[in-house]
Amino acid sequence: MTNITFTNPEFFWLFLLLPLVIVWYFYKRKVEKPTLKISSLKGFKASESILPKLKPLLFVLRLLALSLLIVAMARPRTVDVSNKNNTTNGIDIVIASDVSGSMLAKDLKPNRMEALKRVAADFVEARPNDRIGVVVYAAEAYTKIPVTSDKAVVLEAISSIEYDGVLQDGTGIGMGLATAVNRLKDSKAKSKVVILMTDGVNNAGFIEPTMASEMATEFGIKVYTIGIGTNGNALFPYAYAPNGKGFLFKMMPVQIDQELMRDIAKKTGGKYFRATDNSGLENIYKEINKLETSEVEELKFVNYDEKFRPLVWLAGLLLLIEILLRNTIFKSFI
Repeated sequence: MTNITFTNPEFFWLFLLLPLVIVWYFYKRKVEKPTLKISSLKGFKASESILPKLKPLLFVLRLLALSLLIVAMARPRTVDVSNKNNTTNGIDIVIASDVSGSMLAKDLKPNRMEALKRVAADFVEARPNDRIGVVVYAAEAYTKIPVTSDKAVVLEAISSIEYDGVLQDGTGIGMGLATAVNRLKDSKAKSKVVILMTDGVNNAGFIEPTMASEMATEFGIKVYTIGIGTNGNALFPYAYAPNGKGFLFKMMPVQIDQELMRDIAKKTGGKYFRATDNSGLENIYKEINKLETSEVEELKFVNYDEKFRPLVWLAGLLLLIEILLRNTIFKSFI
């Protein structure tokens, strides 16, 4: 019943008259009820009938019929609204994520990688009208999922990001950015964006970050850069645990090449952010979401299903039953 609306709800005011009708019925019933006074009932055979006790049922049927007619006049109906979105200015976005061992540092909870995955998934769900891809990099880089409008596939790719040793450890910022640019260079989208995230300094790869940023500029790709890591020291993994399960951690200084990240963002028309905790990282993605908006034309289709007809039919049936009972079974009592 939660999706039922009423076109003419003002008719519900008529329910205020029903208590007056009830009072009038009992008053009239008392006045019109015949009485017979006799000195003794000894000459009459006593018999009881249930019909006089059921006579008020006629009034109940009429009252129910009136109530149904009032609801019918209020015109109940269900509303089914369907939207069709037509993206007129879509954006192609590639999320380039650092997956080096330092991403297991615990300055974000439970660690940098898991915090990034949660925030990135929320970002994807908030962009239903854009195509999104995922690139991961350490010393090397590869495309985890090309730009696609299938959000379920993108979310699955993000949830499967982990430090698995597939890529040689290190931080190849130029490799990650160049791979992301390669996924977007042939895009026909009006706006192309890379979200580049790292927690260290460029120390690997054969493509320099400056060269990769020049490539982005040439293809009209805007790069938002994010440096992730607290100010000061953080618990970093430095070796595998003796049992081979998990890592050993120790406090180490956080080093992020912020000057390089600012330079990449400035050259490509983007913006640099620094995330020192979980809430900061979440706010950064929210700000990027606001900065990169898509123009969407929404077509709304409304289907109304009128519900008053069954009420009218039921009210008519109750009135018919009341009339039949009044002129048959209860006729001798009127």
